Amino acid sequence: MTLARIGVLSLLSLALGAGIAGLAGSGSLLGVLTQAVIYAIFALGVGVLLRQSGLVSFGHALFFGAAGYGMGVVLALDWMPAEAAIPVVLLAIGVLAFLIGLVIVRVPGIAFGMLTLAIGQMAYLLAFRARGLTGGADGMGIHWPATLFGYSQSALLKPATVFLIAWVSMVLTTVLLLFILRTRFGAITEAIRDNEERARFIGIGTTAPRAAVYALSAVVAGIAGILSSLNTGFVSPENLHWSVSAITLLMVIVGGFEKLAGPIIGAIVYVMFKDLLGGYATHSMALFGATLIAVIVFSPHGIAGALERLCMRLRHGPGVRRESV
Repeated sequence: MTLARIGVLSLLSLALGAGIAGLAGSGSLLGVLTQAVIYAIFALGVGVLLRQSGLVSFGHALFFGAAGYGMGVVLALDWMPAEAAIPVVLLAIGVLAFLIGLVIVRVPGIAFGMLTLAIGQMAYLLAFRARGLTGGADGMGIHWPATLFGYSQSALLKPATVFLIAWVSMVLTTVLLLFILRTRFGAITEAIRDNEERARFIGIGTTAPRAAVYALSAVVAGIAGILSSLNTGFVSPENLHWSVSAITLLMVIVGGFEKLAGPIIGAIVYVMFKDLLGGYATHSMALFGATLIAVIVFSPHGIAGALERLCMRLRHGPGVRRESV
């Protein structure tokens, strides 16, 4: 994808978000859409790890929830302004994830997933039991200041404004990831993913790049966590639970992880699917499970892969096949 095309698609995406915010009639619909976009950013982080390193994480809810708790603790103790706390919390998450990654990325396959699960559940139990700091099972209210980046809290917390903040964050995060993955770093991590032994043979260190991908995906999940804390003003140990990571991984599989847009599509489809089936809440996961099976069987590359094939057929005809970039 050329830089010009990325720029055009970014502008179109921003215009689409503005159009959705303007056309959505009710605050409840905007609330659902905001939740979908926040989970789309979270899924984007999980998808980047799977795409660049071929590693499956069952513990990325650690970084999603830690971002909310980090903001809550910093604001409650009044250590610094909220505007400074946001980048500091994200930086802390990135450093923590990189240090963890230096250890766990050495472990291949399912063992890596089990390690992420164990680390995530340790954080969940810590938040659950540290009642004095985190509020324990009752959760923790996040007291955002009256003004943030020069805007009043009442203006920022309007449904349309929160949706636009989340949407713009999603677009900017995606564009930034596109630029990062187009650099030499992206090529190196793909080479390590495809054949780690060969990468070592030609002199590429494999541990640090893999840990860097893990940290990058954690920071993206942290962005989603901060947006969630702004949207709800609350964080609880449930934000750290492994089931949140598992559901996000399902979003990535449904959307397709080979394209950056895949996890975004999967998250939006999942949240909207669940909302539409609100009257059948007891069976919603079973229906989504059936949808997941159908996607895996008929479109192994996810919804994004199916849409790409459809576009190729419309552009070149059914007899032409092209390799995915």
